[in-house]
Amino acid sequence: MFSKSKINDPSSQKGDASKPAGHDKPLDAPKPTAPQGGEFKAEAPKAKPPASVLSSDLHVTGNMKTTGDVQVEGIIEGDIRAHLLTIGETATIKGEVIADDVVINGRIVGRVRGLKVRLTSTARVEGDIIHKTIAIESGAHFEGSVQRQDDPLNPKGKSSEPKPADPNRN
Repeated sequence: MFSKSKINDPSSQKGDASKPAGHDKPLDAPKPTAPQGGEFKAEAPKAKPPASVLSSDLHVTGNMKTTGDVQVEGIIEGDIRAHLLTIGETATIKGEVIADDVVINGRIVGRVRGLKVRLTSTARVEGDIIHKTIAIESGAHFEGSVQRQDDPLNPKGKSSEPKPADPNRN
């Protein structure tokens, strides 16, 4: 009733000397093209490394800094700087937290600086929060002040202090 076409059948093309060279690939196969400049470059996307996890039995004394993501479940006595920082329910941090994104499920005693800061219902924060955007879920415990800044990751320094008055100005 139906018959199989032998056009794309690899077994019919092997060793077939009657076909001209260059016709051993299916007609719909993409042809490799060189980008401008004549060089081929690998286009595999870079895999994002997984977040570093600091387990609940870990107690760290000292500052930590990374450009990656960190999930803390243990106790940290020191400052932390990261891209995405997730504070687990069992975690306690005593120090300043600086990250692009901060998700707080546990306890922080110290200042929090982040572009996006989220306090979940289990969060306990004792300290100031400096943010661009903030979300505080019902049930979160927070004692301190909240301040919105366009660039909360950079602490106020010389560049953001008010300029002294010009003595020549009346």
